[in-house]
Formats: sequence, structure tokens, C-alpha cells
Amino acid sequence: MTLIDPLIDPLIVSYYTEYDEASRLHSTAVGRLEFERTRELLRRSRPPPPARVLDVGGGPGTHARWLVEDGYEVLLVDPVPKHVEQAREYAPGCSAELGDARRLALPSDGYDVVLLLGPLYHLSERGGRLAALREARRVAVPGGLVAVAGISRHSLLQDYTVSAGLTPELLAGEVSRAVRTGSYDGSRGFTVAHFHTAEELAGEARQAGLDDVRRHGVEGPGWAYVVAAGRCAGQEAAGALVADAVATARLADEHGVLTDASAHILVFGAA
Repeated sequence: MTLIDPLIDPLIVSYYTEYDEASRLHSTAVGRLEFERTRELLRRSRPPPPARVLDVGGGPGTHARWLVEDGYEVLLVDPVPKHVEQAREYAPGCSAELGDARRLALPSDGYDVVLLLGPLYHLSERGGRLAALREARRVAVPGGLVAVAGISRHSLLQDYTVSAGLTPELLAGEVSRAVRTGSYDGSRGFTVAHFHTAEELAGEARQAGLDDVRRHGVEGPGWAYVVAAGRCAGQEAAGALVADAVATARLADEHGVLTDASAHILVFGAA
């Protein structure tokens, strides 16, 4: 596949063509927190290597790299040409190609693990998200693991609050709209997106036919403090809080509380 799918929102492709996604999970403390916890949760739930992993919307190969290093056979599919090129370079041993999460040009029952760690929050319509989830279920082996990430519906409110940027206009406008509906128009530093509640994301996974659905808060309730420390005292100070934030996330996750207080939500299901 050599052409961008015409149904991929060009705003999304344009955003990631300009944005440095390759460094996002390594250049800031909150990015490292997201990466470490996502990897921890995936390692806890995955089948042992060797196994076949399909990383849908895998971006520049950030997770594909460690999966290959752990002994998995990985195919990465992404709609952004820049990401596909970066993944081939950054994650040696990972195959990478252009593709659309809603219509995967792949046979059924081919992968032990299917990751959707980015596509769902860029599909603003519920029908598109369900199509992507059903495709993930289709290409997974029966009983295979499907892992799905979403951005928390409350993350925008928390982010503006800890940065002392929550103006009355923002609260009455885009923040309230995101909390009520999950809809975000991409007007301030991000692209068009849908923000989930944990129950909404789990419900979409079930509606797509996944079984044994489990939900987890990725960063936990301490992520906002890491963001605040990074902005007020610098990334070195924020980095010192990452271990504490990870411990807090584990504790909250263990007791099934405050899932929506994370910046990202991760749902696991069986195909």
C-alpha cells in the first residue's frame, strides 16, 4: 500500500507529519510515565514470545521496538508515511506498512496480540471506532489479546488546571464540551480527537465482540503532578516523581479506582 487512504482525516496526517511523535514518550517525564506503565501493563497480559503482534497505529515504532527486543514478530500499520519510515529505522526487525485501522488489508485469525494504542482517539465517530475494534478482533486469533488505548475524558480539565491555564472561557467552552461529550476539535495544540471515559471505552470493546474486557488507568492519578513539576521546576524535577507516580498508578489500578483520573486508559479484551 503506497497511498494515504482518502478517508483518513488529512488534519491528522498533517499534524503527525509536523509533530515529533518519535520523541514524545522519551523527552518528558510524563511521556516516560506513560511509556513505562503501558509497557508494564502489556507485559503483564501478553502471551509469551514467540508470538505474532500487530501494532495498529503504532506510530514511529516506540512500542514495536521493545516488543521485537522481547522476541515477538511485529507488524506495524500506520496511516502516516513519516511514521512508517521512522518505524522501519527505529525498530529493526519490525515490518511496517501504511494502512487504515478500520479496513486492515490482512487475513483473519493471524495475530496473537493486536494493539490499538492510538487509532481510537483519532476516530471521532463511534462507528469508525467500532469498525477498528471489529477489525482488530477479526485479525486476532480466537482468544487472542486485543489491547486498546483511549485518552481520558477528564485529562484536558486536569492539564489546564495544573498549568494554571483554566480560564473561564476554556471551562465554559472546549473543556466542558470534552467532559460532556468527549469531542475535541483540535484547536489548541492537538488534532481532532475523541476522549473516552473508562466505561465508554470498555463498552465499545464489548460491542465490537471482545470478551473478558478489563480496564486500567495507565498513568494513575499522580500524572498531573508530574506535568505540573515539569512546567514549574523543569523536567529533571518532574523525572524524580515518575517512580512515585508509577507506584500510585499500580495501587489505584489494584483497587479498581480512579481509572478515569489517568491521562490514558488501557482496555484489554479477548478476541
